[in-house]
Amino acid sequence: MIAEPVTAETFSRFPVFAGLALETRAELARIGFLKRWTGGQVIFQRGDREDRMLAIVSGRIKLSVTTPQGRELVLTSLGKGEVLGELALLDGEPRSTDAMATEATTAVILSRDKFLQVAEKRADLPLAIARHICGHLRRATFQMESIALYDLQGRLVRYLLMAARQKGAQDGGTEVRLDLGLNQSDLAAVLGATRSRVNNALQDLSADGAIRRDGNAVICHLPKLRALSDDLGDAGP
Repeated sequence: MIAEPVTAETFSRFPVFAGLALETRAELARIGFLKRWTGGQVIFQRGDREDRMLAIVSGRIKLSVTTPQGRELVLTSLGKGEVLGELALLDGEPRSTDAMATEATTAVILSRDKFLQVAEKRADLPLAIARHICGHLRRATFQMESIALYDLQGRLVRYLLMAARQKGAQDGGTEVRLDLGLNQSDLAAVLGATRSRVNNALQDLSADGAIRRDGNAVICHLPKLRALSDDLGDAGP
């Protein structure tokens, strides 16, 4: 474990914490410390009884579950400015997923006992976490609705627009680059489809001019994606 100073400015880089009062962020900086993992290193496993929140400063972390048959289902990939472990931080229950660093990763660690001490004194902190978790619930509902009600291209369009909104893309914007941190197999698992079908759907969107591929990144043409979304009768999350 590598402990280093963390400042109030560190927390201003995370959307969940950016709106907090300076005094609240300073309190978080007082209790937080940095930790690093190498690519491929396991951070925690499903069922682990640990209650820390991680705020990613750099790198990427994959969240997944493993079926009884040994098949890994990738749920999401999180990067700079995102957080994980907030449920265990609040309720102290075991981890619900596996987490692994997919590249060299640094995160701020917040322990449950010290976090709750700050939350008792600073009312803006629990409210910020509640808003953050509400956002997660809305996105989970959006994803379940996509799988249940839309064909693969519709699910892919909705997923890309949701990712663009999470990155802060504005309604009037034209393009946004998404570094999803997922290979096609992982993306297929998220969308509930096979890798070959996802590849075909990506090629169709590319042919329509709605996206361009740049390695693992996807450059989205937002007006064209929104037009496809409108054709689905979709209002978004």
